[in-house]
Amino acid sequence: MSPLAEIREAPGLEGYLGDLEERLELAVGAYRGVVAEVGAEALAAGGKRLRPLLVYLSTPPGAPPPVVAGVAVELVHLATLMHDDLIDGAHLRRGHASAWSAHGPEAARAAGDYLFARAFAEIAATGDARAVAVLANATLCLARGEALQRSQRFDPDTTIDAYLERCTLKTGKLFEAACRLAGGSGSFGLALGVAFQITDDILDCSGVTIETGKIAGTDLREGTPTLPLLLAAHRDEAVRGALAGGSQLEGALLRVASTGAIEESREVALAYARAARACLNGELHREELESLTYAVVDREH
Repeated sequence: MSPLAEIREAPGLEGYLGDLEERLELAVGAYRGVVAEVGAEALAAGGKRLRPLLVYLSTPPGAPPPVVAGVAVELVHLATLMHDDLIDGAHLRRGHASAWSAHGPEAARAAGDYLFARAFAEIAATGDARAVAVLANATLCLARGEALQRSQRFDPDTTIDAYLERCTLKTGKLFEAACRLAGGSGSFGLALGVAFQITDDILDCSGVTIETGKIAGTDLREGTPTLPLLLAAHRDEAVRGALAGGSQLEGALLRVASTGAIEESREVALAYARAARACLNGELHREELESLTYAVVDREH
């Protein structure tokens, strides 16, 4: 059994996730039309439901885990995936045709907007202004992170600090929001999210990622400066040229591996996982949260 599967054995979690799926379907299907149909396809494609899992595990003792918070963060996540695929021109998502390649750019853009809107409709219906503010801030950070990634494309001189800022904005902030919406440690979620993103970027350099369906080397081909690529570019002129948009991509990933950049990047991911564990103090599901820090950096997809 995988570490993530073991975490899902936490008492009460199965019922929570069942309620979550029902509420997600209701939220996406609230209005009939093409955008709802495209959104429903994205929902049916599955996924780890990692952010709702964080909501559940971050709920303090004696408090009911908020299903609506899990729904809202998952809908925001699905919306960003849909928009990211459109911006990146990615034809696959989780091994299937991405929304824009199956339904066209306009439908995908509108469906992503619809999912964002449904997320805020769900959280606003609770009447909790603080929760709305937390989710709004996370969504703003996602947009800032995407803009930062656009500005960093094909730039092998991107600093490690700038890369980590992008990870914080694009991934860490929604993890943070998932924890905060439940009443847990936002610092834990932020560090965990950065560890998760660095690991994703390592996997892109080392093999096929089942979760996205993308072939290894997508970041290099698209000129997205990730930690392993930046470290390798500092040590190997061929990798630097490829990351800068050069045509010599063949063999570049093997050269990345030969520089030791993947192992060094993994150490950074592990450091963020340790930082996340250091934020825990008396949580009801502390054991599961600790296990999650190991699971996100020790995975194959």
